[in-house]
Amino acid sequence: MVNVPRLVIAAPSSGSGKTTVATGLMAAFAGRGLAVSGHKVGPDYIDPGYHTLATGRPGRNLDAYMCGPELVAPLFAHGSRGCDLAVVEGVMGLYDGASGHGELASTAQVAKVLRAPVVLVVDASSQSRSVAALVHGFASWDPRVRIGGVILNKVGSQRHEALLREALDESGVPVLGVLRRAEQVAVPSRHLGLVPVAERRRDAVAAVAAMREQVVAGCDLEALMALARSAPEVPGEAWDAVEAVGAGGTGKPGLGSGVVAVASGSAFTFSYAEHTELLAAAGAEVVPFDPLRDEMLPEGTRGLVIGGGFPEVYASELSANEPLRKTVVELVESGAPVAAECAGLLYLARSLDGLPMCGVLDAEARMSERLTLGYREAVAVSDSVLAAPGTRVRGHEFHRTVLEPGAGAEPAWGLHQPERRVEGFVQRGVHASYLHTHGASSPAMARRFVERCKG
Repeated sequence: MVNVPRLVIAAPSSGSGKTTVATGLMAAFAGRGLAVSGHKVGPDYIDPGYHTLATGRPGRNLDAYMCGPELVAPLFAHGSRGCDLAVVEGVMGLYDGASGHGELASTAQVAKVLRAPVVLVVDASSQSRSVAALVHGFASWDPRVRIGGVILNKVGSQRHEALLREALDESGVPVLGVLRRAEQVAVPSRHLGLVPVAERRRDAVAAVAAMREQVVAGCDLEALMALARSAPEVPGEAWDAVEAVGAGGTGKPGLGSGVVAVASGSAFTFSYAEHTELLAAAGAEVVPFDPLRDEMLPEGTRGLVIGGGFPEVYASELSANEPLRKTVVELVESGAPVAAECAGLLYLARSLDGLPMCGVLDAEARMSERLTLGYREAVAVSDSVLAAPGTRVRGHEFHRTVLEPGAGAEPAWGLHQPERRVEGFVQRGVHASYLHTHGASSPAMARRFVERCKG
């Protein structure tokens, strides 16, 4: 049963200030001594890092496309177990979802599944009375979505605030906060969104503190907490990693599977918390390492996981760590299982922007002007350490790089949208692909990978 007080922070569109408000609220309530759980709708890897800073707990994603709507509440219950409050940051505009799939994967769908009140963050910088029409439209569009209040962002002056409040008095939706323009809250961005916490930790801590101060100064925290407590119970049990991996799952790391080394550090920041939880539940001892600094894989490594991130930003440092690159090659030549997603795929290639990488895959990688972005339906086309042929998954692509492949490997996936094509590499024990997947949607892949580690 899900009964934790909860709020969904949504907006009419991207760029309205959801991250500032959501992260600031998390930090504000955590600063009051509450146990706060942070969540993000959709496949975003970066915002949850700021949520983690704000709450001291792992930030978690709720993705109804990759995991299915039926797993949203169980994953939410798992992440918010034992908490006093959960704050869910939305994605894009409130009603925007997976292209061509109606409300699927939208913030509105997640709010309905969780029966959570929505706080609408409105960028009021260029409007006054029109704000009431905008809020009325969003509040009345779907009666099953409960807009419990509005937080006005980028308000210019006291006079501006008075005009906005006067207009909203007629809408029946209460104003729960007013935030003024504040440059110190700005978080730097680059080609794939915000700069991750791991790359700017000191500045990120300061940014989260500024968000908290702005929210404390401008929001009615008591009213927001009362709104969160008004959320009714949602039936169902919390997701459990041991139960998810099924047969073979022990929940006791190291039972014959050895160490699964997981790339971390500034270059490899894209991962879902449930993935490592599933690996551990299947019996692996999960040990992180940093390819920018560590010259050897962790002792006893029997399997290697290299997730997503920004290797193009750190290509020279990754290339310069020749001892680790040689160790990775030796592990691959031994036949050990290796799973690489996106950034991991680039790291295993011969080169990235002309700089030598591991050379495990016969492919050259380079930055591109074109952004590849979107949900994908995929089917495994080769037998691999992750999946048998015919295994169907849903995933997400998000990159500005391209690969020029050579020979010597089979493709990993057949993608069904937006066009049909094959993608990725399967050779020896390596499965490498641009496709990001969520472990909770395909727990059998974690079990299969750990079983292969037993050799």
